[in-house]
Amino acid sequence: MNWITNIVRPRIKKLMGGKSGGSDTPENLWKKCPACGEMIFHRDLSANLQVCPKCGYHMRIGPAERFAYTFDPRSFSELPPVTVKLDPLNFRAEKRYAEEMKAARARTGRPEALTAARGTLDGLPVLVAVQPFDFLAGSLGMAVGEGFVRAVEAAVAEKRPFILFVSSGGARMQESMLSLMQMPRTTIAVEMLREAGLPYIVVLTDPTYGGVSASYAMLGDVQLAEPGAQIGFAGARVIAQTIREKLPEGFQRAEYLLAHGMLDMVVPRGEMRATLSRLVYLLMKKPKPKSKVVPLSGGGNGKAALV
Repeated sequence: MNWITNIVRPRIKKLMGGKSGGSDTPENLWKKCPACGEMIFHRDLSANLQVCPKCGYHMRIGPAERFAYTFDPRSFSELPPVTVKLDPLNFRAEKRYAEEMKAARARTGRPEALTAARGTLDGLPVLVAVQPFDFLAGSLGMAVGEGFVRAVEAAVAEKRPFILFVSSGGARMQESMLSLMQMPRTTIAVEMLREAGLPYIVVLTDPTYGGVSASYAMLGDVQLAEPGAQIGFAGARVIAQTIREKLPEGFQRAEYLLAHGMLDMVVPRGEMRATLSRLVYLLMKKPKPKSKVVPLSGGGNGKAALV
C-alpha cells in the first residue's frame, strides 16, 4: 500500500474541506526525491530552492525559478521570444514535429527551449539565459540558436556580463543540419562577447550532453556546475560499449569533471547567486557593494544569502 497516496492525501483533503478523489486539493503537495526516495512537502522543497533537504539532490527547474534565484527582486524583464519557421523540414517520426512543438509549448507555457532576461545582480546589470530540459529535452534548434545569438547581441549592446544556465540532450534531430548549424553560430556569438571584453559564465546543470556541450556550453570564461550534474558528449553506456572498457566511478558527474580539470567550480544552488555576484564584479573589474543579506526567492523559511 502506498500510504502517501492512500492515507495521507485523503486525510489532508478531508481536513481542507475537499472530497477524497476530488480536485479541491492539489495532487502535488508531496514530491518524491529521485535520488533517495524521500517524500518532501512542496513548501519545504520550495524553501530549499528545489533541493532535497535529505540528500542534496538538485531537482530540475525552469527559467522562472532561475531568474527569481539570480536577479535582484523585481529587477528583470524577459527578452521577446524569437520567431523562426516551425518544422522547416516537415519532419515526422511517431508524431509530427509540429505536434511535438505544440505539446511542449502547452506543457511548459513557453515558446521554446531558451529564455533570456535582462536585470541586475547585486546592482550590476547582467543578462541571463536559461535553457531547461523540460522543453524537448532542452534540444538545440534554430529558435534556440537564434535566441542565444539575440541575447548575446543585447548583452554586447548594453555592456552586460552574460550568464547561461544550460541543460540539454543535444542538437534537435527534427531539424537535422539546420540544428547542427547552430553550433558554429553560437560559438561565433561567444566570440562577440570576448571581443567586447564581457564575461561569459556558464552554469552546467543536469544533464548537459551532445552538440550543446560540444559548443557554447563549454566555452565559458568560467565553467560552473551544480552538484551531481551529468555532463558529457555521448552517454556513458554508449562510450563503454564503444571502447569496451569499464568507466571510472562517477564518470561524467560534475565532481569527477572538476577533479579532472574540466570545470572551475561545483556550486550548490543555495550558494550560486553569491558566487555569480562575486565573479561578475571581479571579471568586470568593478568594486563590489558592501556585503548584505539578500533573501532568496525560495519562499517559506526566509532563506537568505550573504553577498
